[in-house]
Amino acid sequence: MKQHTRAARKPRKPVALAAAATAALTMTMTMTAGAAPAVAAENIIEYPGPDGLIWIPEVTGSSGFVSGGLWDRLDTFITFGCEGGGSIEVAFHLDYHPDRDPAPFTVDCPTGTPALVTLPLGTGLHGGFGATVTASTPSTRWGATVTQPE
Repeated sequence: MKQHTRAARKPRKPVALAAAATAALTMTMTMTAGAAPAVAAENIIEYPGPDGLIWIPEVTGSSGFVSGGLWDRLDTFITFGCEGGGSIEVAFHLDYHPDRDPAPFTVDCPTGTPALVTLPLGTGLHGGFGATVTASTPSTRWGATVTQPE
């Protein structure tokens, strides 16, 4: 009887995994960059750094977002800004704390310089959250951050 031997398997190289990750990131960045409006000269809201749970630098027209990861030991702040005329109406929702949802609010959007509004939500919040942003015109640009500074 002939015995079969199996050749030793070579370990996977991290280079192949890094190349795949780089390709995926490049494709994601290309898709995101392709969706940005050509007239935008800057973000409505700048990058919040490591304190940011979510950063929406710029969206045009009505949209929204959902996320998670609020930590109950840190203060929570939401910031919305807009530019381009008209206004945005913001409805922000806390999944596990609906009694602490801020009332829907409106931000007037000047032409030229973004208007920013920051609301403190306090500590003791955990879990998911989301926002619906309704723009008064399809060309109104807006952005948002949710931060928990340490």
